[in-house]
Amino acid sequence: MANYENIKDKGFDHRTTDELRIITSKGGKASGKARRRKADFRKKLNMLLTAEIDSEEWKPVLEALGVECTLESALLMAQIKEALAGDTKAATFVAKYSGQSSESDENRLNREADTELKKARKQAVTGENETEEALDKLDQILKEMRDNAVKQETE
Repeated sequence: MANYENIKDKGFDHRTTDELRIITSKGGKASGKARRRKADFRKKLNMLLTAEIDSEEWKPVLEALGVECTLESALLMAQIKEALAGDTKAATFVAKYSGQSSESDENRLNREADTELKKARKQAVTGENETEEALDKLDQILKEMRDNAVKQETE
């Protein structure tokens, strides 16, 4: 069963500041490595997508439309062709990437407002933005809540 008892005495509440600093440093380095790997992937993908193609099927169609004869153009044209044939997933793809999102503006605005509300609540609880002082204050509040819950359990 998932509860506090399973992680008590194993988490960050019993680590020193130096231990926490080392752990966060390792996390930051791993995050940077992952970001660089993803950036390299995007760079390679964009390079491949912008490569010129010489396809008997697509080159005449793309040239007739006045579009560059690249893999990217052929891929998009294939999606449009599938959408015209009745493939709803292809139609959704075309609508989404042409800026006609399937998500309504109201839903997007509600989601953004919810995120802002959560940030405001967090700031109201801690009294600060994400600073070391604010995080320490939040840790103290959570520790007090946990201690109160343990106290109530024992009563």
